Amino acid sequence: MKIIKNEKLIRRNGKIGQWTSLGALPVLGIGMFISLRRPELFIWAVAALLTGFILTQAGMYYGNRWGRSPRPDEKLDAGLKGLPGEFTFFHYATPASHLLVGPAGVWVLMPYHQRGKILFQKNRWQVKGGGFLQGYMRIFGQESLGRPDVETRTEIETLSRAWAKEIDPGQMPAIRGALVFTADDVQIEAQDSPLPAMPLRKLKDFIRQQAREQPLGPLALQQLKAVLPEE
Repeated sequence: MKIIKNEKLIRRNGKIGQWTSLGALPVLGIGMFISLRRPELFIWAVAALLTGFILTQAGMYYGNRWGRSPRPDEKLDAGLKGLPGEFTFFHYATPASHLLVGPAGVWVLMPYHQRGKILFQKNRWQVKGGGFLQGYMRIFGQESLGRPDVETRTEIETLSRAWAKEIDPGQMPAIRGALVFTADDVQIEAQDSPLPAMPLRKLKDFIRQQAREQPLGPLALQQLKAVLPEE
């Protein structure tokens, strides 16, 4: 499997996450100091605390994607290690963050690091289990799961619009999406999910199965080279 990454973007966003998180600490400290020592400046304390919270959330967003070790792209690479050379994995090098192209077709893979039990019920995603510590981390230490199916469709639509400028509509390959949960101890109950959802350990077998059941021919792969970066 060939891997192509936008290393410059990864390094830049990793630094943004690091400095944003560090910058949030003094801002929060100032807010706490004002609220305790200068209550007459309450509005400034609120402003500082709100700014610190926003910086913390931004730092978490960037840190989880580009500062965590191993990063989501590195986990996906490890999970797909051993796929044949016909596959190419693009990280932050196309309009989709993580794009796998090969005999299994065109796949937008969306990694999530939530731990515990992942449920999809009544058109809603939920994260449960893990005890008090995991509950605390879900509030303060990791992003909420949100709507990963919507997020994935957005990336697919963005990629489709970009490719539509260069590929004839009749030759446009199907772009599919899958949700990949990278935590080692994650459990998934999402049989009714609108998109395939799986732990990382099952991703490679899933892709191999797709290559057998819905293969993308060599001609279609050759046509995609015109719209895909080479390095």
